[in-house]
Amino acid sequence: MKSKASIAVLCAISLFGLSSCDRIKQATAPDVTPEQMRKLIPARVSERREWAEQILNIMQQLEIRRNLTNSCTIIAVVDQESNFHADPVVAGLGKTAMTEMNQRLEAKLGKFVAGQFQDMLKQKPTPDDNFAHRLQRVKTEKQLDQLYREMFSFFEDNYNIGLLTGVAGLFAGQPLSEYFNPISTLGSMQVHISYADQHKTHAMTLAALRDHLYTREGGLYYGIHRLMMYSTDYDKPLYRFADYNSGMYSSRNAALQQAVNKLTEQQLALDGDLLLYGRDKDVLSKPSTTELAIQALFTQYTVPISARQIRRDLKKEKSEKFEKTDTYLEIQRLYQIRFSQQPDYAIMPEVVISGPKLSRDYNTAWFANRVDGRYQRCIQQGQRLDLY
Repeated sequence: MKSKASIAVLCAISLFGLSSCDRIKQATAPDVTPEQMRKLIPARVSERREWAEQILNIMQQLEIRRNLTNSCTIIAVVDQESNFHADPVVAGLGKTAMTEMNQRLEAKLGKFVAGQFQDMLKQKPTPDDNFAHRLQRVKTEKQLDQLYREMFSFFEDNYNIGLLTGVAGLFAGQPLSEYFNPISTLGSMQVHISYADQHKTHAMTLAALRDHLYTREGGLYYGIHRLMMYSTDYDKPLYRFADYNSGMYSSRNAALQQAVNKLTEQQLALDGDLLLYGRDKDVLSKPSTTELAIQALFTQYTVPISARQIRRDLKKEKSEKFEKTDTYLEIQRLYQIRFSQQPDYAIMPEVVISGPKLSRDYNTAWFANRVDGRYQRCIQQGQRLDLY
């Protein structure tokens, strides 16, 4: 292992900037021990040793370097999302969730079915111990999630939804409890259920997977996988934190949208989504404003890339491979010619965060900067432990 003095010399003579220095330090940094990991986790957290051991075990399982940078990246997100609680308590959860659920029911099934559901809440399973009363008593995310499943299963079993709506096969094979459950992000790292389902380690039902996400192991495994298991050239963790909130590579993609804006003098939303997506995250056939703007840009500069090729390239926007596509590289080239400099590789996506578990709307910048503050405090603690 290189000495600290030799690392400092390498950084001093490096021609590749700060990110290269950071990579040298990361590559030569020692692995964090269980005791050091415990000390990196905020002292207010109960069961710090158990959390530390579980994080290190998952990092080893996923073959993630157990250095200070990676450790603090994970710790910061867990702390922001749940303050290290496997089953987070959310104030006023039942009331806000009820509003969200009613809106979704009415939008999807109409006022009549939503009214039937409301009547069920007030009368079932019994008038004295009805679902509405139970909903008011929930305190944790898991309690609410399990109650949702019970309510919707009861509704599905006792009411003929197809007859009420006149639509057969409305839920595409999903149980009603899954289709209308507004709890879509779960556990200590608030992982989306669809992501966990795509990357689950063994066969299990969605209900079992949901319950697993409320354990320390399940919440951490899928959260660390979502946070760390993709490669980027970001020069600071801030953009990985932004991606955790708004989607993989959204910081990189938002920078591309910014470059297109400057080249075309348009006002594309810098949300990091280059295509339009449906409820199940499937790409829609309708072109997005970004896609149309790129088509117009290439027409303006007589770039021989067809609309079909642009669409094929943009379908890679959630992967590192997108940076090797003709569309991405051509936008970089046009920007460099026009402005005599390279465009930004990543910027902060402009995405609003809302949902039944939030008391008000926030944005990705708020989330990423909050996480980054926790990350910086963790790094400072690591420096005191001589880990960097």
